[in-house]
Amino acid sequence: QVPLVESGGGLVQPGDSLKLSCAASGFTLDYYAVGWFRQAPGKEREGVSCISRTAGIPSYRPFYTESVKGRFTISRDDSKNTVYLQMNSLRPEDTAVYYCATAEALFCDDTYNPSTLDFGSWGQGTQVFVSS
Repeated sequence: QVPLVESGGGLVQPGDSLKLSCAASGFTLDYYAVGWFRQAPGKEREGVSCISRTAGIPSYRPFYTESVKGRFTISRDDSKNTVYLQMNSLRPEDTAVYYCATAEALFCDDTYNPSTLDFGSWGQGTQVFVSS
């Protein structure tokens, strides 16, 4: 068994949408901040989005990297132990393997500077291809 499983990737055309899921097993996801990272061939892994364990507060804004602002939306359904990444208006440069990860002692909001070092558990990734 693996603690985190990503799903929802696939091949789409520019302008299309995908919704990725990150499902946790064996632990309660609402105790953790959850981040989405991506890695394209020949490039380093970059932080895409992050949502904190305190995301329910009214003033909370999750983190998004500049290139996806206005296109991607992160959300969590703690009753299903799942975090989602809705990706709209996809571009060829969004092509990558997308990973979700959890952090125990992290508050990530719109001021967050993402680092893989903040996260302890990782999924195996799901491939997103945006053609043309």
